[in-house]
Amino acid sequence: MRILKAKEKKERSLGTRLDLKPFRSSSPKSAMTRRPYKPGEHGKKRGRGGVSEYKLQLMEKQKIKVSYGLSEKQLRKVFMNALSAKSDIIPTIITQLETRLDNVVYRGRLAPSRIMARQFVSHGHIMVNGRKVTVPSYVVREGDIVSIRESKKNLDIFRELPNILKNTDDAAWLAIDPQKVEITMKHNPQDIEFPFNINLVIDYYSR
Repeated sequence: MRILKAKEKKERSLGTRLDLKPFRSSSPKSAMTRRPYKPGEHGKKRGRGGVSEYKLQLMEKQKIKVSYGLSEKQLRKVFMNALSAKSDIIPTIITQLETRLDNVVYRGRLAPSRIMARQFVSHGHIMVNGRKVTVPSYVVREGDIVSIRESKKNLDIFRELPNILKNTDDAAWLAIDPQKVEITMKHNPQDIEFPFNINLVIDYYSR
């Protein structure tokens, strides 16, 4: 319960629903729905206006860190790699964030949140191209097949996945196979809506 409350406080302090908690984040019980203001005694009074450009950059950076479960070092590496690359910056950042194995497991609905997806990977429940991978930051590439280990499919947490996946629309860049309980990365991520402003974070790391 303490962990759930801590996650809700993060969302409220940043003023954005980040889907940190499986199922609850989009429900009427979500703290962001019931109390859409900052936590604390003066949360309602403080509001969210009148902040500096620098603070806005910090808040957007924090949203990405919290959403993807990254450390400051990991996030900085993503942005600095993109800034030094010759290709377009924003598509490069999106690709680095979205092709992490834990994120692909989440986007493909093999897990209801990125936090749980990271746990599934770390605990050895996930395979890529038939081989167990336990590194959440593993980069999934075009044509890779991500699936649940056969020996784990009867666990309670995975038993309903075939039915869940039947009612899940494919992401534009992922193909979902409900029968095999696996997802295939068709191409680099596209047409993704984010609850944060990547440009502000680019400005932060470009200083």
